[in-house]
Amino acid sequence: MSHVLSCTAWPYANGPRHIGHVAGVYVPADVFSRYMRMAGHDVVLVSGSDEHGTPILIAADEAGLTPQEMVDRNHRVIAEDLAGLGVTYDLYTRTTTRNHHAVVQEMFTGVHENGYFVEQTTYGAISPSTGRTLPDRYIEGTCPICGYDSARGDQCDNCGNQLDPQDLIDPRSKINGETPEFIETSHFFLDLPALAEALGEWLDEREATGLWRPNVIGFSKNILKEIRPRAMTRDIDWGIAVPLDGWRENPTKKLYVWFDAVIGYLSATVEWARRSGDPEAWRKWWNDPDAVSYYFMGKDNITFHSQIWPAEMLAYNGKGTRGGKPGDLGELNLPTEVVSSEFLTMEGRKFSSSRKIVIYVRDLLERYQPDAFRYFVAVAGPESQDSDFTWAEFVRRTNDELVAGWGNLVNRTVNLIAKNFGEIPALGELSDDDQAVLDLVEGAFATVGDLIGRHQQKRAIGEAMRVVGEVNKYVSDTEPWKIKDDPERLGTVLHVMAQCVADLNTVLSPFLPFSANAVDQALGGRGRVAPLPRIEEVDDLDGGPGYPIITGDYTGFPTWGRHPVQVGTAVEKPTPVFTKLDPSVVEEELARLGS
Repeated sequence: MSHVLSCTAWPYANGPRHIGHVAGVYVPADVFSRYMRMAGHDVVLVSGSDEHGTPILIAADEAGLTPQEMVDRNHRVIAEDLAGLGVTYDLYTRTTTRNHHAVVQEMFTGVHENGYFVEQTTYGAISPSTGRTLPDRYIEGTCPICGYDSARGDQCDNCGNQLDPQDLIDPRSKINGETPEFIETSHFFLDLPALAEALGEWLDEREATGLWRPNVIGFSKNILKEIRPRAMTRDIDWGIAVPLDGWRENPTKKLYVWFDAVIGYLSATVEWARRSGDPEAWRKWWNDPDAVSYYFMGKDNITFHSQIWPAEMLAYNGKGTRGGKPGDLGELNLPTEVVSSEFLTMEGRKFSSSRKIVIYVRDLLERYQPDAFRYFVAVAGPESQDSDFTWAEFVRRTNDELVAGWGNLVNRTVNLIAKNFGEIPALGELSDDDQAVLDLVEGAFATVGDLIGRHQQKRAIGEAMRVVGEVNKYVSDTEPWKIKDDPERLGTVLHVMAQCVADLNTVLSPFLPFSANAVDQALGGRGRVAPLPRIEEVDDLDGGPGYPIITGDYTGFPTWGRHPVQVGTAVEKPTPVFTKLDPSVVEEELARLGS
């Protein structure tokens, strides 16, 4: 058994999430975490709403709200959406908690005491019309290195190099198009060059495992070539105070949102431990060198998880050229793997809330089964290359694969058992075909589990559905509905079918948790194959205002492997587990998009 930390990128709380946000991150992380729990590992899955930074201020102004009111509203919406998708967080929290502030300030203090923060005078971008600081990502211009005309103020997505806003040629505000003013200001810079050697050695070790996706390791090593100090404080009045005399009292100096957001993985685990009744439990996942950690995100977040966050931990651990020693948090484990997915587009276009090229998670869940979307993500999501969501393909995958393949196998198995016996029949003598199909299905546990464990979920569900097809073929070949005068043989075939369905239900449960419970009930079970998360209202542990979290009890569910079906279990006539979609859905949804 291993201690496994699963981390998902923190959704930014400036608005509700659309399906492009969740496809490559939250569903894959949940599939992996569910499987690892079933395989016997001690898993903690954490994340939360990222609630600081200038974009929150901009969104709040537009909505006529205070920043706190804005993040309170959006945090609840995001938490409800992720719970609605069935993401089994041990804790989904937020960055405005006092616990998070305390952990972030401890990280800053430790890095500062080890000498990896350098105070420098630099230039800050100001909006001439509002006088407000413009965040790096809200400034766009031409990259001075490769000439790409849509480089951001923090990095160029074309060549991957880190940038500062004043480096851009013809910089402009993405908010209103105006040219920003640059004024002198003092900030603390993380001394990345002093950590570059240690970062490089860590990335070499990760590359040697052969586990990282090639695009992630290649991008991560490439950004080391132009590494330089990076500002970790900002001129802004919304965020976490800098914990130094002369700074903490300044209401317009706060820690950079990307310094504090990545620390959320640690602070969320600390909060989870405190809520569990064992405040030090988090150390098993962060201080034990045998623990493993996986960070799930989109490719636009690679920089922050393969450079900035590891650099912060190396600096806190005292592992750079300046030396040093860990603080009270102890020596922290760097990521085992950064699991980065590509982008999901929609009907051939990039998602854009402003242009209404968007499907919000909440709207999708109101109209369709969550497992239909989870299935689409598993078989056609942006795992290793960009992929496109179209309503026509969503309907096709749902009807031709989920309903006609898996749903059909479940329905006719349960229907035949209910009609002929009313209970799981006894197993008689097995034919070669019976044994072959049972062995094939049992073998799927090793094959599918290995693929999920290596973050190859498309191949994993592809293999599971291939086996579904083979069992459907077995049913067609044996034709149990024609066995009239041999009840023992009929019972044996139907028992084999029931065992195959039960096994495949376990195999598919990380992908399809909602329907897994329905299938189990159809076979006479209690409907407890796959755990589901819950929203819980909690008090801030340190006296701040209360807030909703996602949590759950994920113990006591079936392990990964065959569990024999029980002869005599009552089975009633089934109702369809999956909803077949009318082809008119395509036109209706395209009309909603104005297409």
